[in-house]
Amino acid sequence: MSQAIPTMPRDNQYLIISEPYYQESGDEMSLYQAAYDSRIPMMLKGPTGCGKTRFIEHMAWRLGKPLITISCHEDMTASDLIGRYLLNADGTYWQDGPLTTAARIGAICYLDEVVEARQDTTVAIHSLTDYRRTLSLEKKGELLQAHEDFQLVISYNPGYQTLMKDLKTSTKQRFAALEFEYPDEETEISIVCHETGIDEGTAGRLIQIAKHARNLVGHGLNEGISTRLLVYTAQLIKKGIPPVAACHMALVRPLSDDADIRETLEATVQGCF
Repeated sequence: MSQAIPTMPRDNQYLIISEPYYQESGDEMSLYQAAYDSRIPMMLKGPTGCGKTRFIEHMAWRLGKPLITISCHEDMTASDLIGRYLLNADGTYWQDGPLTTAARIGAICYLDEVVEARQDTTVAIHSLTDYRRTLSLEKKGELLQAHEDFQLVISYNPGYQTLMKDLKTSTKQRFAALEFEYPDEETEISIVCHETGIDEGTAGRLIQIAKHARNLVGHGLNEGISTRLLVYTAQLIKKGIPPVAACHMALVRPLSDDADIRETLEATVQGCF
């Protein structure tokens, strides 16, 4: 007789076991801790690749709470968040969506780049972000009271938003907010070295390239070189790719298709290496 393999409890499968490395650049940890202790919904604002997702992963690990991350997109419906009825050989059954699962088990629910979702979808989170802390499962006929440990966290990049893609004021005012920027030079060097094992001198040169590119934001670039791209570049260099080639591959080409901007960035790379 075969023995059943035990399955991990549903809440445990969302726990982060190993510490995600995060280098604090201000007092964001203590501020977030206070918000979590009060179960205040949080909004993380900042440019792409500046560490918002890593921050929330680190805080979930620090708090010992499950984390359910949802990458938002324009085709996401309320049912994708809340749940729907499905069909199998035995008939129909209800399948909780990730937001509902988080509310049931007391997880931190992280909606990444929330403005990419349709506005009629984000309305579904409103009742979870005020004193009610409830979620209406209309198709199931259930009003779910969120677990006492549940917290909703959203993130977005204000620099990319337009009138057609922005959070409603009525939604923004349901959240406290932390603003993230790219780390200062010393901190960013430390992050790149820790994540890749690259030497400080090479990391410093990469950060100089990034600083130059960030100065071009609004002058041909929509957004500067992210810390994430610096890590990618350092990883390539660590694998033996020549620094100039690694920079062209992971810094210049992903950032812009404009010939003049690329020429300017390539000249910066040549100057640093």
